[in-house]
Amino acid sequence: MNETKQIKQNIKTLNELSKYVDYSLMNNLNHDPDAKEDGIDYSPRQVFSGHYVTVKPTPIKEPEYIAHSETLFKELGFDDSLAKDDEFTKMFSGDISNVPEPMSKVGWATGYALSIYGNEYYHQCPFKTGNGYGDGRAVSILEAVLNGKRWEMQLKGGGQTPYCRGADGRAVLRSSVREFLAQEHMHSLGIPTSRSLSLFTSKKEKVRRPWFSEGLYSKDPDRMILEDVAISTRVAPSFIRVGQVELFARRARKNEYDTAKEELEKMVLHLIEREYSEVIDDSLSLEEKVLLLAMQFRNRLTSLISNWIRVGYCQGNFNSDNCAAGGFTLDYGPFGFIDEFDPEYQPWTSGGGHFAFLNQTVAAEQNFNVFCNSLKVLLESNKEYLLKLEEIKDSFESVMKTQMEKMWASKLGLDTYDEELYVDLEILLVQTSVDYTIFFRELSQIPESIEALKKSFYKDISSNTELENRWSQWFEKWKLSILSTSKSKDEISKKMKLVNPKYTLREWFLVPAYKQASVGKYSLIKELQEIMINPYLEQSKEIEEKFYSLKPTQFFNLAGVSHVSCSS
Repeated sequence: MNETKQIKQNIKTLNELSKYVDYSLMNNLNHDPDAKEDGIDYSPRQVFSGHYVTVKPTPIKEPEYIAHSETLFKELGFDDSLAKDDEFTKMFSGDISNVPEPMSKVGWATGYALSIYGNEYYHQCPFKTGNGYGDGRAVSILEAVLNGKRWEMQLKGGGQTPYCRGADGRAVLRSSVREFLAQEHMHSLGIPTSRSLSLFTSKKEKVRRPWFSEGLYSKDPDRMILEDVAISTRVAPSFIRVGQVELFARRARKNEYDTAKEELEKMVLHLIEREYSEVIDDSLSLEEKVLLLAMQFRNRLTSLISNWIRVGYCQGNFNSDNCAAGGFTLDYGPFGFIDEFDPEYQPWTSGGGHFAFLNQTVAAEQNFNVFCNSLKVLLESNKEYLLKLEEIKDSFESVMKTQMEKMWASKLGLDTYDEELYVDLEILLVQTSVDYTIFFRELSQIPESIEALKKSFYKDISSNTELENRWSQWFEKWKLSILSTSKSKDEISKKMKLVNPKYTLREWFLVPAYKQASVGKYSLIKELQEIMINPYLEQSKEIEEKFYSLKPTQFFNLAGVSHVSCSS
């Protein structure tokens, strides 16, 4: 699966794109034996075996183009003109009935299990068995090798599947705009993530969703509203989740059918080929591959989480089903970028403390434990390998701690982590009510005094002599630490600005963008696209005034801005 076909010119038509299709998942894994060949399989049902279900996406009515990612188009070898091509529009708004050969005229959806904080759950499945939980509104429609890399393309909001649990299979414009912008922003921040290809909406099709009344401060949506539907296409090397590996491990442990363990093995080997083939040699034994997979996933996941925290990102619902087994950011549901620093920040109304900002390290460890426990099923006949896997699992906390310390050192411009300096700073940040992004960006300027840092303070501390003194003491100690090295002030500042972004995609930027989009105005989406794919750069004074400022007071605790529901 490491094809190296190269594109010599920009792809301008679906016919040209069709030359590069390669459906590795459908060709190499097992399909559900009860799946319908024509893909018309929209009612909730139990899927007892198989890695995927063939399903035909449901097109949205009269699709309207909103945006595409020029950056990703270029990486894939797509000409920008393709984004508004009629055939492209049909395909990526859900109509694949007439795509050119050898493109498939059916897509696929996958089942997965759910663990929340390491605890197995079944009641989210309508049958209470775990056999009906999976891609309820995400339909993959294409796998292709483009410029030497394999990509899977998935329609978010592509209609009902057997996993839809009675829902309508649609995504609304609001959440689609958020995810479309966030994925490319995260990529530009240097953080592994699924990517955004295109975004289409329909002004002829609406669905009902729970949402908040204007000016509401409640955590719970208080009404149902009609919203435009949309389809965003997200792109990744694969969409294999920890929950998928977990599903087949559960089935194998329970001996639910004769080939359950075989399907687990095929799933794991497919994951390795899709996501880890460059670091795991195909000639190794299954047991050796499993151990290397656990180790590599541990390294990727710990790096990912430390980088989330570096840029102020919080994945509000980080269950095993929302954790990509490839070690990248996936499923931008109730996510958020932090404004005021708060270790317990949580953008999801139902998240509690489990997935709070600085608790993401623990949430990740729980998902990693689920992953390792699932892999154990493949090693149960070899005690030596089981012991090694347990050691890898137990090492997560220490590896995570090392990654976090490296990250904090880099944000502070230090060569090595200084625990006392960091702990003192965290206390000051909380007590002073400080904007996380602005503070670290201003610190990256290496100012002469704390006066410049007060630009990031939500509270006026001028009358609090004790707090002023503590800030001054901390600042002098920090400055002494960074300037005692052989590096110049300019060198340190430049390096800090590469890890401390100036712009992050805050929710109060997104709200006007999707509200304007609901009435057919897409200019703010395009403006945010341009700004947020250059998050580390200094931009114009006008942009700085609009997008580099403290969160307005009226937005604190405001529903739909400071917190969102799960469908968001």
